Amino acid sequence: MEIRTTENKELSIIERARNLKPKEIVAELDKYIIGQDRAKRAVAIALRNRWRRQEVDSDMAAEIMPANILMIGPTGVGKTEIARRLAALTGAPFVKVEASKFTEVGYVGRDVESMIRDLVDLAVNMVKEEKAVEVKGNAKERTSEKILDLLLPSKRENLSDEEKERAQNTKARLRTMLEDGLMEDREIEVEVSASGMPMVEVFTPQGMEEMGFNIREMFGSLMPPQQSKKQKMKISEARKIIEAEETAKLISMEEVVAIALERAQQSGIVFIDEIDKIIGGDGKHGPEVSREGVQRDILPVVEGSAVNTKHGMVRTDHILFIGAGAFHGKSPSDLIPELQGRMPIRVELSSLGAEEFTRILTEPKGALTKQYFELLATEGVKISFSDEAVKEIAVIAADVNRTAENIGARRLHTVLAALMEEIMFTAPDCEKNIEITAEVVKDKLSSIIEDKDLSRYIL
Repeated sequence: MEIRTTENKELSIIERARNLKPKEIVAELDKYIIGQDRAKRAVAIALRNRWRRQEVDSDMAAEIMPANILMIGPTGVGKTEIARRLAALTGAPFVKVEASKFTEVGYVGRDVESMIRDLVDLAVNMVKEEKAVEVKGNAKERTSEKILDLLLPSKRENLSDEEKERAQNTKARLRTMLEDGLMEDREIEVEVSASGMPMVEVFTPQGMEEMGFNIREMFGSLMPPQQSKKQKMKISEARKIIEAEETAKLISMEEVVAIALERAQQSGIVFIDEIDKIIGGDGKHGPEVSREGVQRDILPVVEGSAVNTKHGMVRTDHILFIGAGAFHGKSPSDLIPELQGRMPIRVELSSLGAEEFTRILTEPKGALTKQYFELLATEGVKISFSDEAVKEIAVIAADVNRTAENIGARRLHTVLAALMEEIMFTAPDCEKNIEITAEVVKDKLSSIIEDKDLSRYIL
């Protein structure tokens, strides 16, 4: 199971994990996420254990199951980001689902197995993209040859040697012009698929999503085959269509699906957010769409079962499941005992304050201040934030979190959006060097902070 990275080095998922020791995984996560060391250690160990299991030669390897993780903490402290960045480190298929969107079998809604189908679909698309990169050179060559054939079609079969040589010379000149980009505006006639009768989306009862695919395929077979029509377009436009067709011809979907299924089973990560929302109430307010039933439906998937997808059967035994929830007013012990046992590793993420916000604004690779710098640079505006300004923004965000709803680091987005609104609006015409100081921050945000009603509305 080999994949090609952007540096054209072939590394399997397991080999990537081999190259990352737990300390190195944590160091990589530190580039994007501030604090939450316990959670980082837990996911680093989980990732390393995948490689360790692959290195076990005996039958014991099949018995070693991943230690699923339950993250506990308020919103905006980095739970989702840790899981997402972990998947990105290894190129593993990763899906994030909300437990509150699932319903128990027997109710109308999404069934829990759909998370595995989503994971497999994502894995298939990932492998297709990787294969497309591998065949890109060949596809481009075939595209050029097809364009040349359209530019210089051979109308006769029995050509004399002189005519063949003349045709070859003409084709060589056209190829040179094509490679030099001198014919991009030349029009050619290309066969494109004609849009036929639109297929009506088939909605099926909960738990019957696979039947939905079969129904669509059945109706599709009853329709006449999709026709193609010739359409004139510029070579620059036609190249994209032809290259996509040639790429598809060079990729073996059987191989893609086989790799994707293996990757989903051995290295897939499913992040189940809002898992605390499927804890049942006290039963005093009438019947609910069974939340406890959703927990029981999740059990076999997390424990290890076979899930039928349109690409084939998938075993969930070695997929890593990471549950997360704020558990505000509830605790993990309120989950049914069976589900608690399926997520044995528990880590509590701490709330973020002004000190952490200051670091979040400057240290990560994708820090918000860096994002605004890059955005305004497109307008020729150079913006800078003084250290005092960053601290003031962090203090304001922390204060708003205390007085209003605590939404963690997401509060920084709202505070910075309010601060930068005027600059972002006038950027094309404003001065090209702007420094944000603590005084500017106070001047822009003081009126909003003082007015509690306005603060709740804007921030």
